[in-house]
Amino acid sequence: MSVRTIEWRDGELLLIDQRRLPRKEVYRVCRNYRQVAQAIRNMVVRGAPAIGVTAAMGVAMGARHVRDPKNVEAVMRNVFETLADTRPTAVNLHWALERMRGVYEANRHGDLGTLQQRLEDAAVEMYDADIAANRRLGGLGAALLKDSRRILTHCNAGALATAGYGTALGVLRAMKETGMPLEEVFVDETRPFLQGARLTAWELRKEEIPVTLITDNMMGYVMQQNRVDAVVVGADRVAANGDVANKIGTYTVAVMARRHGIPFYVACPTSTVDLSCPSGREIPIEERAEDEVTHIAGRRIAPDGVNTLNPAFDVTDHSLVSAIITEKAVVTAPYRKNLRNVCVP
Repeated sequence: MSVRTIEWRDGELLLIDQRRLPRKEVYRVCRNYRQVAQAIRNMVVRGAPAIGVTAAMGVAMGARHVRDPKNVEAVMRNVFETLADTRPTAVNLHWALERMRGVYEANRHGDLGTLQQRLEDAAVEMYDADIAANRRLGGLGAALLKDSRRILTHCNAGALATAGYGTALGVLRAMKETGMPLEEVFVDETRPFLQGARLTAWELRKEEIPVTLITDNMMGYVMQQNRVDAVVVGADRVAANGDVANKIGTYTVAVMARRHGIPFYVACPTSTVDLSCPSGREIPIEERAEDEVTHIAGRRIAPDGVNTLNPAFDVTDHSLVSAIITEKAVVTAPYRKNLRNVCVP
């Protein structure tokens, strides 16, 4: 990927502003953890793995600005709470913060400089590990989809949603890298934030992977016309029973794929699997601002005063999922048993 989603530079965090894509490639510099939290909340950075890595770097940044060792505990408590409150659905955020909290607890009674360095090292390690995991995931997914030439994907689960390689788009990227001929990748626009139209189509064009953009309500038509061999999507949280929380509209894609006999695959690292969450019923669904529905690119498209509903995610029942592609294995039903076998060391 020629554009870096996240970059740590001498204690500062550089993020590509995904709200401005594809029209402009604008980078935002975060110099403290509050700016990092704001970037996550306002979707400058988005995608579960990318949010997790960004939050980890926010923790390192928070520690870096502690000057008095006596204030470490109070400052770091506020850092963790502020970052945890940004977005509720993506489990990678909380997974990353728990990992960073473990590093903090193991080093907080020692030298301040050592604590700061250990936290920074842990965040950078998480960044590197995410890219490595997604490359392995991509390879497993490419092997699974070796007979598929026409793919449909929803939202954006590419380099922009991770530290830099991608989950669902990582599978497509690995297919291209291994010489598998992709005839067509259908990308639905993914209202209301248009991650498919703005981000996924942009990424695939940069990678010279054949892409066809469709509106969300054309998805059933292209399936009906036998133009889709497989569906591959990412995930923001996978429950212990295999229920999948992903961008709003994913459930509709899964239902339509089942109706037309098309395999529906979910690609995500094991850090997205939440074994403490029994099923999708327990996954909190983020509600976002009404102007994302009433406006497109800053222009109002709906009457003033109209009521809106704007859940950012929905939950796809595990019965609709053909397989979950992780960096460790391709997991199939029964998910409750097989996810635990893969995710528990």
